[in-house]
This record gives sequence, structure tokens and C-alpha cells, in this order.
Amino acid sequence: MIISVIVPTYCRPKDLQHCLDALKKQARAPDEVLVVVRDNDAKTWAMLEDISLGHLTLRAAAVTTPGHVAALNAGLDATRGDIITITDDDTAPRPDWLARIENHFQADPRVGGVGGRDWVREGDRVHDEARVVGKVQWFGRMVGNHHLGVGRPREVDILKGANMSFRRAAVDGIRFDERLRGTGAQQSADCAFCLVVKRAGWRLIYDPAVAVDHYPAPRFLGDSRAPVSAMEVRNDVHNKTLMLLEYLPPAETYVWLLGLTRGLTRLLRPGTISEVFATGG
Repeated sequence: MIISVIVPTYCRPKDLQHCLDALKKQARAPDEVLVVVRDNDAKTWAMLEDISLGHLTLRAAAVTTPGHVAALNAGLDATRGDIITITDDDTAPRPDWLARIENHFQADPRVGGVGGRDWVREGDRVHDEARVVGKVQWFGRMVGNHHLGVGRPREVDILKGANMSFRRAAVDGIRFDERLRGTGAQQSADCAFCLVVKRAGWRLIYDPAVAVDHYPAPRFLGDSRAPVSAMEVRNDVHNKTLMLLEYLPPAETYVWLLGLTRGLTRLLRPGTISEVFATGG
């Protein structure tokens, strides 16, 4: 199978260099690596001109529209792989990353997407472990925990953008949703994309052994990792609402909207809408 790797990046050339160095060390080498770069990101373009590629087949694609969604869609349009893998520029995929991904796709033709754990590296902080990962519960609560997953491979509803891959046949004609709001990362773009693939009948597999090391780097276009401004909260609510209204069955949508309405009243007290989503209303 031909494997393409998409790495969107913006103004983080040192992080990107680290990521590309890790891709050079893959036991199963990628057939192509596509770095998607903003047209005005001079530092990253300069780094790509000077980088030592070794055996890595690397191409760069320019994108003019700000935001993660535009970069990912440009990557989908430019790649040729049977398997399209996506990771962030601040990750370092482990040497068996692509080999494990390919094994899952070869083992079951019903598998449309594969993802795994991103081991978040934040100094000496020790993270918990979780067995419930990547699920949309019946009342609309989304459980992530992709950075905490342990155990055997299992079917999930959503994968995480830092470590996800798709069979081309499963995403043919699908694009990351341009209706999502945000100036940078555009919260929930990965979840919304996965739910479209899931709704089409494909299986999404989360395997903790499909691992990348994740070194969270600063974001330069807003959209914090946890919404902190009023605008980011509004964007987060809009994106999650749009996604869940299109995915949940009618009865479950009704229950979720009741919880959301109840949660909106919490704006009169300290806290944010993100807390409402985290607790399921």
C-alpha cells in the first residue's frame, strides 16, 4: 500500500524538523511526506530548503487560507497514497508507527481509519491512563482521552488529529468542514471528519501501540488548546454543536440539546461552555 503522511505546519520550523527526523527513522518508510505550509511562513520555507532529506520523499504544498482546515484539505488534494496519515508538526512518530498503521488496514478491509496514543510530553508531569477513548456517548458527551489510552486495539467514534490515518477509499470526496470557526487549529475539525467517515459505515480503530510523542508547541493564530477567550468559547460551542447535530440520531439530539440548554445557564456563574461539554451537560 502507498502511504502518504500529511504534516500541516505554521511558524514552528524547529518542531517540524524534529517531526521530520522521526519520520526518517520509520521501520516502514513513508512513500511520500507532504508538508503543508502557509505561503507567508518564510522561516519554515527557508528550513525546508536547507533540510537534509536522506531517503525521505518530501514535498511541500503552499496554502494561502489561514487555519488548520484549509491546510488539511490542501493535503488531501495533493497526496496520492492508499493510506493517508496525518500528524502535527510538534510530534515525533515512533519508529513502528507506519508499520502498525499499515497492518491494521491490511488486516480488515472494513477499517476506514486508524489512530493511536499521543504521549504528551510536558516536563516531569505524569499523565493518567484511560480505557474509554474516542467515544461519543448517547447523550452527546464526547470522550477524548487519546493521549491516555491503554489496552488492546478497539473500535472508536473519533480519532485525534495529532495521530490519525485513513484509507483513501473511505475519505474519497470527504473534506474537513470549512464551516467550522476559528483562526488557527479550529477545534473539533478532526472529530467532525471522523464522524463523517463513521457515519458512512467504516470502522475507526484506536490502538495505543500506534504511538507518537507529542511536544505541545505554542499556537500563533489563536484557538488555544483549551478555550480561554469569549471568542474561542463561542467558536468551540459552534463547532461541537454543528458536528453533533449532524451525527446524533433525533432522540439523542433532543437529550443533548436539553443538556446544552441547561449548561448555557452556567455562563452566569464562573466557568466556560467547555466545562459543560466535558461533563455532558
